[in-house]
Amino acid sequence: MMDFGFKLSKSATIDLDRAGTERYEKLCALSPDARTCMACGSCSATCTAASFSGMSVRKVILGLQRGQDVRPLLSACMLCGKCTLVCPRGINTRRLILNLSKSYD
Repeated sequence: MMDFGFKLSKSATIDLDRAGTERYEKLCALSPDARTCMACGSCSATCTAASFSGMSVRKVILGLQRGQDVRPLLSACMLCGKCTLVCPRGINTRRLILNLSKSYD
């Protein structure tokens, strides 16, 4: 077998049919605004914590839809509310993060 200087890595494909979206559904029941997010990135652009920790409401919602654990992102949120001010859909992102944080307790 020849060594070409690289190797194939495991696929990062997410099977959305098998992803556990229970937490996302619970969040949508508490904060129906979560379904209206269009993942535009306005929240990420204005977030003070984003440049240091990668915090983004968009990443949180997408992670929940994919069945991922988003606790590390939630712990980085400072709940300042800047993302709520710039959201073009008027989503109360601060309340969304608070409701989601409570669901992990």
